[in-house]
Amino acid sequence: MAAPSGGVNCEEFAEFQLMEAHASRDRVIKNCIAQTSSLVKHLREEREKNLDDLTLLKQLRKEQTKLKWMQSELNVEEVVNDRSWKVFNERCRIHFKPPKKE
Repeated sequence: MAAPSGGVNCEEFAEFQLMEAHASRDRVIKNCIAQTSSLVKHLREEREKNLDDLTLLKQLRKEQTKLKWMQSELNVEEVVNDRSWKVFNERCRIHFKPPKKE
């Protein structure tokens, strides 16, 4: 991706593309984690009621694995976010300094 040139372009890129893209991906991943966590909790409760149900156990393990993947993806997103801001700051620091992250 080419570096934006000029103050306005760097500012627009930071505010409307980089920040929004990271926030959107973060929101989606966290939403998926919340939904899967809820399902895992429900499956655990069902599993406690019926310890002999192997199908339920397989489904629980599958959802737990999916949850771990999503949590890993959140960590990957954090690394991508950090690296993106590093590159942005290297290319646009002369033209625009973004506000501090929350």
